[in-house]
Amino acid sequence: MPEAAGAALPARGTLLGFDFGLARIGVATGELETGQASALTTLHDESNDARFAAIAALIAEWRPVALVVGLPAHMDGTEHELTARCRRFANQLHGRFGLPVHAADERLSSVAAEAGLLSAGRKHWRERKAVLDAEAARLILQTFLDTRRHERP
Repeated sequence: MPEAAGAALPARGTLLGFDFGLARIGVATGELETGQASALTTLHDESNDARFAAIAALIAEWRPVALVVGLPAHMDGTEHELTARCRRFANQLHGRFGLPVHAADERLSSVAAEAGLLSAGRKHWRERKAVLDAEAARLILQTFLDTRRHERP
């Protein structure tokens, strides 16, 4: 990863968080000052060019000070099948956009997102699927923001 999780961030500014998947990428936005993350969108583009064009548009719109990418791992902490792909995605983000990229543990983010959507009344799978990846990205980014808040002196 280009940046260590504890690397310095400004007190204020926007972050974009990503839940990388082979079929979809969930995106969330968060604010360093408030420590709050919100689900933003899910990118469904299949080609890398289309994905990165959509990400470029989001970066132009939101002007983040840094990016956060969820890194999957098994419950025992060992690497998941997608961990290397997520690291590659993070490196590509850093290389293309020149922004700091931080890693965040994403264990159980999709499970928690699914449970949260169900409890919020989204009973139909199609309805949940449309926002599941963005909600998972929100949970990843919220965890990053919460961890950062607890690490500060």
